[in-house]
Amino acid sequence: MKLRFAPSPTGYLHVGNARQAVANFLFARRHGGKFLLRIDDTDVARSKPEYEDAIRKDLAWLGLDWDEEARQSSRMERYAAAIDKLKASGRLYPCFETEYELNAKREMRIRAGKAPIYDRAMLKLTPDQRARAEANGKTPHWRFKLTDGSRKWQDLVMDDCSVKLTAISDPVLIRADGTILYTLASVVDDLEMGITHIVRGEDHVTNTGVQIDIAEALGAKPDRFTFAHLPLLLDSDGGKLSKRFDALGLKSLRQDGIEPMSIVSYLARVGTSDDPEVMTMEEAIAAYEISHVSKSAARFDMRQLLALNRKALHNLPFSVAKEHLPAEATEEFWNAVRGNVDLTAEIPHWWDVTQGTIVPPSQPEDREFLTQALETLPAEPWGDDTWKDWTTALKDKSGRKGKTLFMPLRLALTGEDNGPELHVLLSLMGHARTVSRLQDAIGA
Repeated sequence: MKLRFAPSPTGYLHVGNARQAVANFLFARRHGGKFLLRIDDTDVARSKPEYEDAIRKDLAWLGLDWDEEARQSSRMERYAAAIDKLKASGRLYPCFETEYELNAKREMRIRAGKAPIYDRAMLKLTPDQRARAEANGKTPHWRFKLTDGSRKWQDLVMDDCSVKLTAISDPVLIRADGTILYTLASVVDDLEMGITHIVRGEDHVTNTGVQIDIAEALGAKPDRFTFAHLPLLLDSDGGKLSKRFDALGLKSLRQDGIEPMSIVSYLARVGTSDDPEVMTMEEAIAAYEISHVSKSAARFDMRQLLALNRKALHNLPFSVAKEHLPAEATEEFWNAVRGNVDLTAEIPHWWDVTQGTIVPPSQPEDREFLTQALETLPAEPWGDDTWKDWTTALKDKSGRKGKTLFMPLRLALTGEDNGPELHVLLSLMGHARTVSRLQDAIGA
């Protein structure tokens, strides 16, 4: 078994194509297969090295290691060989229409109540007509002649699939400028690289029917590939996720502090009947069942991802969390704050609360109470009972209790109305910082 993830380096990875990468990786590892990273960079004008580097970085960050790597731009001679074979068999034919002429044909067919597909007019071109066109400086694009009938396959997700080829225009495989299109390059690569299973989005279903036809024209057997088409991924409101890719790019999620295994765990379960849960990579591989993926479109819910990330961070041991913490942070600090961290990007704030500087909010109605808090604050050294001794004394002096006692203290010491236990934070802040915070709050 061998699967591939074949991104085009024309942009950054987002959760939509990351879902396909996760599915291919987990499926391959679950069944002891190989996982190939193939950079589909035939679109020279839009492909950029920085995007390619970012793809590798994002996959490595997610923990999706690959066994082999290939790039389409280094395989042009293989595509040329396939092109020669298709031309020799008469399945690849030259077309000289301009884009303007093609648009005009489409409009005429639509007005005539016909499907707006290519009319194969260039198949009737005589050798003399072709020679005259080329003599006049016209350069053809090349179309693949589809067979009549339908292409059918048993899909691992969609079950019985069928594409009626007579309802589709003969696809352009080579542009007039010589650019090899994905439709051909992908088939040649999949055949020659030994790909056995192709897992991709359901927007490729029609393309799959076409590519099966191309593969057989190149000599492949009808059942050469096994396909699985993942349903569309929608946003939480049911809209097209493609309109929100910028917000859900892996680069943005990483910068926001989402843990990679939170993303992998969520994408492995989204669109299935299995409840999302935080998993290790080994657990995700062992549990992955592509048959559990629903045929219906799935919704990407950021709230669910954040809930998974919250759970992952709350259970993260200090030895693993250290990479996210300031160099001076101790295990005591992490154990104190991790229950209140939803994103690793929030960690610096709690470091400032315990070791840095904050600006407490103004509490004019509690100035007298905070003055009492400063007056009753125990002197050093502090111990395990300092918080209890302090609040007991303050309760007796002020007559306050419950929220009216603790909330002003929390706001003055942390600047927040909720967070980690104050008795734990107090020992991390220390006497001098606590005095300074209270003085600032009183002054404010």
